[in-house]
Amino acid sequence: MSTIEAVELHLPIVYLQMVKDILHRYLPDAEVWAYGSRVNGDYYEASDLDLVVRQPDDLLRRQKNLAEVREAFTESNLPIFVQLVDWAAIPAAFHDEIAVRYVVIQ
Repeated sequence: MSTIEAVELHLPIVYLQMVKDILHRYLPDAEVWAYGSRVNGDYYEASDLDLVVRQPDDLLRRQKNLAEVREAFTESNLPIFVQLVDWAAIPAAFHDEIAVRYVVIQ
């Protein structure tokens, strides 16, 4: 666990570890980037955590089990909402916006 990642995301290390555990369990081969207010620094304590899931071997391949991952986050003890989107399902303009500032968490 990187303390730098936790600082960059403005999350306690214990919460970041919970996020990583869920991602590893449900999306072991995916690359996951955090973006949005927690990365940009314009967050508040209850801000959600914005994550985008990418398949590094095929960026156009849609992730099939995102509903299951979202449910795992909802059922977890995380005190914040995790917003999860699929890179292959969002517009190219959003790719550009995310690519300006992100943190790779998996």
